[in-house]
Amino acid sequence: MKFSDVKDLSLSELKKKKAAMTQELFEAKMKNELGQLSNPLVIRFLRKDIAKLNTALAAKSK
Repeated sequence: MKFSDVKDLSLSELKKKKAAMTQELFEAKMKNELGQLSNPLVIRFLRKDIAKLNTALAAKSK
């Protein structure tokens, strides 16, 4: 996900997307602990995407 894609979303869409990605990150972490995650780099990418969403949310809420 690129930041240019994120900055065009509305505030409610950003919140929904952040909640969904946070849940996905939690599930990926659990699968990683159990050894079921095939690609552990997914966790890194999810964390970066959530940071992009947080940046966009902060900019929109001003």
